[in-house]
Amino acid sequence: MQIGVIHNQPIPKGEPNWESSIDVMVQVEAISRALTELGHVPIAIPFTRDLASFINQLQQADVEAAFNLCESVDEDPRLIGHPAAVLELLGLPFTGSSSMALAVSTDKLLNKRIMANAGIRTSAFFAYEGGEVPRPLNLTFPLIMKPRWQDASIGIDQESMILNSKGMLKTLSDFYRRFGPLLVEEYVEGREFNVSLLGDPLPRVMPLAEIDFSGFPSDLFRIVGYKAKWDEESAEYKTTGRVFPDDLPRDLSRSIRRVAKDCFQLFGLRDYGRVDMRIDFRGRIYVLEVNANPCLSPDAGFTAAVLKADLSYKGMVGELVNQVNRRIR
Repeated sequence: MQIGVIHNQPIPKGEPNWESSIDVMVQVEAISRALTELGHVPIAIPFTRDLASFINQLQQADVEAAFNLCESVDEDPRLIGHPAAVLELLGLPFTGSSSMALAVSTDKLLNKRIMANAGIRTSAFFAYEGGEVPRPLNLTFPLIMKPRWQDASIGIDQESMILNSKGMLKTLSDFYRRFGPLLVEEYVEGREFNVSLLGDPLPRVMPLAEIDFSGFPSDLFRIVGYKAKWDEESAEYKTTGRVFPDDLPRDLSRSIRRVAKDCFQLFGLRDYGRVDMRIDFRGRIYVLEVNANPCLSPDAGFTAAVLKADLSYKGMVGELVNQVNRRIR
């Protein structure tokens, strides 16, 4: 097939958060290479606000299906569902979740509200959109602030932590001026797992990946923030390895897998997804967030889990294309 590899246009190197932005091109290159090896013809096409140009490129390339790698539109993560919506309007089949699932899962506040209403345990939270702090607060410190719509841990680091109520309003106001609306939630101390799922409509749970904080600086909160993901010179990056524990109690492993599948179905994810969660010291599972269309870079967590399941990168790409083919029929 002629397959359009649809991607957002990254920002230039050196601009704020360029490291996470440029990663989409790593995905484009790896996906295109795998598609070629599978006998398809990949055509990389950027998606911007210039819809006329985008549609013209699709038509000129005679694209039959699309591999949707868009993580934003012109660096606005609130528009993550729009490329999928355009493909839906054009009737062009594509990999990954629908426009609705992408929009809903990217909104961290809506993400939390849906889980809480569905009975999936997630830490207590509130929304901050400027002004005073909502009362009554009734949350246990420390708290962590997260930009409501950002992805790739943008805006999340040690400076995102609130230790007590002293100076909290100023801290929230400063963060709000930088990142806009915020999700503020209780910090959950414990083990962190990234659970990858592949398949549609009944996804398979890939081997459970755990973040190894054993070498993490003791004076820092154990969070996988922006530095831990993208700053290769930082202590956080160097001390947040990924492991696949084989000694998890059977009941815990079963519960983690069940919760991940429940989240996949609840948010209407399709083809692939990742659910991030923490297990506190009492063994309770807290879902941090649900990710539609997680990163597919060769060194990404989703890819690592797939490889651990004895499926090659090319095999993973082929399975995603097969799922699109089933929808074409």
